[in-house]
Amino acid sequence: MTLTTLDIGYVPLVDAAPLIIAREMGFATEEGLNLVLHREASWATIRDRLVWGQYQAAHMLAPMAVALSAGMGGITVAVDALSVLSVNGNMIGVRAGHAARLNLTPAQFLDAATVGRALKRGISGKLRVGVPFPFSMHSLLFHYLLGDASPESGGVLDVVTVPPPYMADAIAAGDIDAFCVGEPWGSVAVERGDADLILPGAAIWKFAPEKVLACWRDWLEANPDTASALLRAVWRAARWIADPANTGVTAEILGSAEHLNVPAEVIERPLTGQITINASGSIRNVPRCLEFFDGAATFPWKSQALWIADALSRQTGMDRQMLRDAAAGCFRSDLHRAALTGIGADLPGASAKLEGALSHPAEAGSTMGRLILGPDSFFDGQIFEPVLSRTVLQTPKT
Repeated sequence: MTLTTLDIGYVPLVDAAPLIIAREMGFATEEGLNLVLHREASWATIRDRLVWGQYQAAHMLAPMAVALSAGMGGITVAVDALSVLSVNGNMIGVRAGHAARLNLTPAQFLDAATVGRALKRGISGKLRVGVPFPFSMHSLLFHYLLGDASPESGGVLDVVTVPPPYMADAIAAGDIDAFCVGEPWGSVAVERGDADLILPGAAIWKFAPEKVLACWRDWLEANPDTASALLRAVWRAARWIADPANTGVTAEILGSAEHLNVPAEVIERPLTGQITINASGSIRNVPRCLEFFDGAATFPWKSQALWIADALSRQTGMDRQMLRDAAAGCFRSDLHRAALTGIGADLPGASAKLEGALSHPAEAGSTMGRLILGPDSFFDGQIFEPVLSRTVLQTPKT
């Protein structure tokens, strides 16, 4: 069988697992694809190489796809998110020993409201926060936690861009006071004795779309069958990763020198939700710490895209409607459905829903009638209604 070669960029994070596993476990080959994966340290490099056609697809920050499509940052290119690669997976940390100075205890690790208040009390001047990219869920969630999203307010955050593999170095050097970064790099900082973890991103929003499978729209429209094959390979990989029996193998593959070059036991922490939060070895369980498949985790909800658009508008002052138009257009639930129909995927019956309405699992209308959506609540109890012209999936608050 002749394979179609695709060059795909990724940043070494646990949430790149669907792409890595799709190649290493043969799911891509079964779809007629040869995935050539390129590890990059920074999201700016991923963006540039996708935009200039060096990569056909990429592991991408969900807000970056919206920002690119809307022309934020001086670059305008239509980028489509075919699938969500991961939900949650971020950790907020502070310099080692600083959690105690903020009067935060391990027991408060999942209490976003308490951690947010402690951070604001402990701020003298501006808080220097390291995030991997300005247009990222890391930045949006940190601003949301501190209520610091309006550019007119001046804000209390001094946001510094730090590539994920260098976050531990930045906090050790004193370049930043805190960080929000995807795993395993928060855990690596703890292992090195440089940081205490004080909050998982999942405690701010329990079902936040973190990374997406992104394609340049011009390439996608010229190669629809190849794009669909890639989406199926990644979906099958995500389903495989979600089986607890495969956690150990997943961690070994991701931890290899070729990929993340981090010990497998550190990789297993976000995969199992058992997070070591400080040098003393305190461990906390994080429900749905990092989700790849269950609860329609792969589905690119239009409502999530619109939440991102509104958050970017608040943070940057950019026109809200322009961002919303770009967001609704780039989260391609239509292509997701088309590619996965007929292969056993239980797909939601609508493309948008109320975000934050579920505090417990609930049934939702779907193609196979078996879909259970998990908790998706925000820490402050807000419910986001996307106000789309198309049908919104009404999921009851339970």
